[in-house]
Amino acid sequence: MPAHALPETPDPDAAARRALRLIGPDPANWVPDRPGIDHNVFIVGGGQTGCALAYALRRAGIGKVAVIDAAADGAGSGIWRDTARMHLLRTPKALVGPELGLPDLGFRAWYEARHGEAAYAALDRIPRPDWAAYLAWFRAFLAIPVRYGTRLLGIAPRAGGFTLRLAGPRGIAHETARKIILATGFAGAGRPLVPEVLTRALPATRYAHTDAPIDFTALRGKVVAVIGAAASAFDAAGVALEQGAARVHLFARRAEIAALPVTRARGYPGAYDNYFDLPDALRWRLALRFRQAGSTPTADAIERAVAHANFQLHLAAPWEAARMEGEHVVARVGGQDVRCDFVIAGTGYAAEPAAREELAAIAPHIRLWRDAYTPPEQEADAALGAHPYLGAGHEYLEKTQGAAPWLGDIHVQNPSGFVSFGLPTGDVPSMKRDLPAIVARISRDLFLADLAAHERRMQAAVAPDFPADLYAPAVRPVAG
Repeated sequence: MPAHALPETPDPDAAARRALRLIGPDPANWVPDRPGIDHNVFIVGGGQTGCALAYALRRAGIGKVAVIDAAADGAGSGIWRDTARMHLLRTPKALVGPELGLPDLGFRAWYEARHGEAAYAALDRIPRPDWAAYLAWFRAFLAIPVRYGTRLLGIAPRAGGFTLRLAGPRGIAHETARKIILATGFAGAGRPLVPEVLTRALPATRYAHTDAPIDFTALRGKVVAVIGAAASAFDAAGVALEQGAARVHLFARRAEIAALPVTRARGYPGAYDNYFDLPDALRWRLALRFRQAGSTPTADAIERAVAHANFQLHLAAPWEAARMEGEHVVARVGGQDVRCDFVIAGTGYAAEPAAREELAAIAPHIRLWRDAYTPPEQEADAALGAHPYLGAGHEYLEKTQGAAPWLGDIHVQNPSGFVSFGLPTGDVPSMKRDLPAIVARISRDLFLADLAAHERRMQAAVAPDFPADLYAPAVRPVAG
């Protein structure tokens, strides 16, 4: 038993069960059925965000909610046992997560029930394997059904909703839904950014993006090059070194590693809660400030790599060219040749809806920031301009008024919401604010769309609570 573990108890989930008992049963589904519609809400992505939204919708009385995930099964808990490679989560341990308003369903309660209060107090940040285990528990404890091994291939608008083209265990299928939520993580924002210096000159077997599963054991005894200097790049370098790489070179284009967490300056409740209502020009400048400061790795991610004598960091060292010489990759950096066996691109993601298979057909209609706002010339940034310009309920907006009003029924909770909401939406820091906003908008839209049915329901005859003879013996005329 680990030193911090408590003796096993019959029910470590007793507090969570009590919390569910005290809030009462889930409300009944109040959304009227519509002919030809399979789902009221269709959630794409069964990770931390998708499961949290599914539960929040259930508590809002919205039924017929489906959740799909491309992963083969739930063992991976999203990315946390697959492509996430950090030892500790990069965010503070006390942030509100998928539990929203129920602390007994949160990570702290789950962890303390298994390891004790002192063990939680001793944590600096949450260990990644513990977060993965917690998410698996959250999904199972709340009985959130996720259809694994299922991908969304395409979205087509239809009367009253959408037709969804799916690829699943039984092949291609078509289903219908009134609302869609894209809870698809970083890759769901568009595509992983792989530098052209790699894609133009090297076979695909010689490089991988950090978003991809990488067999690090195959890199034992090899020389590995990592391009990029944000957290995922240092995490990949650390894993390669721990798995026995002969040498790891990390190439940063900046002269210093980004160390200014500028988003922290706007993390107080006033800015966090009201960010969407900021003027476009200010939201743009704040996003641009982040772009210029750079994405910061955590100190422990850097320490993990530099602890190895066979790790070499190269600053102000962008790759100018690459080529194959026999079995080796040769990079041209600063006018010098550097040889390696394999390249890992820790170079982030592009917010590009058209790059997503499921969005390709509708992407031309989506309003982007470059369609909505023209910054001063000195503030121009093509990457920021490619982000979707989202509405208050995280819904897509149409590029041309009246051309695609159905876009308002597709809600986005992935990092493409960064410019609109000031955070990579879908990460833990965004959950407290954004998940209730999405659920509230979906509830409002579904309710108003069926207002005639709800008016009849609200105007329906109601049986009296008691008969008049209950109080008849006490009735007297008013004395004259």
